[in-house]
Amino acid sequence: MSGLRERLARLIAAAGPLTVAEYMAHCLFDPTDGYYMTREPFGAEGDFTTAPEISQMFGELVAVWLAESWTRLGKPTGVTVAEIGPGRGTLMKDVLRTLGRIAPLMLERPAALIEISPRLQEVQAATLGEARVEWHESFATLPDGPLLLVGNELLDAVPMRQFVKTGSGWRERVVTLDADGNLALAAAATGIEPGLLPPDAAAAPSGAIFETAPAREAVASEIGRRLAHHGGAALLIDYGYEGPLIGDTLQALREHAFADPLAAPGMADLTSHVDFTPLLAAMRAHGLGARLVTQGEFLLDMGLIERAGRLGAERGRELQERLSSEVERLAGPEQMGTLFKAMLVGPAGVDLPPAPASGRAD
Repeated sequence: MSGLRERLARLIAAAGPLTVAEYMAHCLFDPTDGYYMTREPFGAEGDFTTAPEISQMFGELVAVWLAESWTRLGKPTGVTVAEIGPGRGTLMKDVLRTLGRIAPLMLERPAALIEISPRLQEVQAATLGEARVEWHESFATLPDGPLLLVGNELLDAVPMRQFVKTGSGWRERVVTLDADGNLALAAAATGIEPGLLPPDAAAAPSGAIFETAPAREAVASEIGRRLAHHGGAALLIDYGYEGPLIGDTLQALREHAFADPLAAPGMADLTSHVDFTPLLAAMRAHGLGARLVTQGEFLLDMGLIERAGRLGAERGRELQERLSSEVERLAGPEQMGTLFKAMLVGPAGVDLPPAPASGRAD
């Protein structure tokens, strides 16, 4: 057993089962053995590869979105460009390089990285080198003024709760110990308010799973509150759907392959698909405009094809083929283009890019 697995087993034996949300929180954020607190999960040497690691074009087009959004907000002074959950710092590196060329006035203040992992802060510092950045553990220490915020593959790692349909109704799914002392999933006595279930819950078969993520809604509400009070805009990109839906999306990734979520606590990335519907509602509750587009729509509208063309112009076939592969991986409907969504948040009545299909943002 790993050290964290042993400690979780002792905790369960002494205090009872853990909810799926509690289990995820221990695995990902335990100060001693948590996945994000101790490991370098990103890139070819880690457990998964995010869009900024696939191609510099992703960060460049995020920077274009930031600059265009800043323009549509009236080019406010004293703006802070920030990223929440900045990984290895690759996205912010590409963003700052591009903004320095197309909108240097946005960089009067140091960029902000919102990161709780000391280990990842070290990795980010190495990636960003001499760039003007500051680290923050929460929104509370960000400077006052307009905020232009980016978060890429952040929300999927925020712990969520699961409920399983049993013969006695919907019950919370928990992590407990089986007869051999191994971690196992089970149904607890705790139920869920019927009004929180999706419309088709009654017809779901026994064993069906429903997921809800109050912690994600709290993150969205905190971002919305900040934007409502200080101004600015946010771009949050992650894999997910507009729900609610019935289905089990808890997954573990280790060495670029799916793994058993219970097999190696603290040694694999635990995530679930994001239901954007309550997150959009949380933003709108603060009087903001919020809408969703697919990652493919976002990147293509921001100029992905054109950027690839410029990078590959009069260059060798090998580079052109690599760029074409990167475009397909980022925006192709069978790759990241459809599964990943971009949530665009800003003041009500301000049309943030890309252009809505019709009318203004909700």
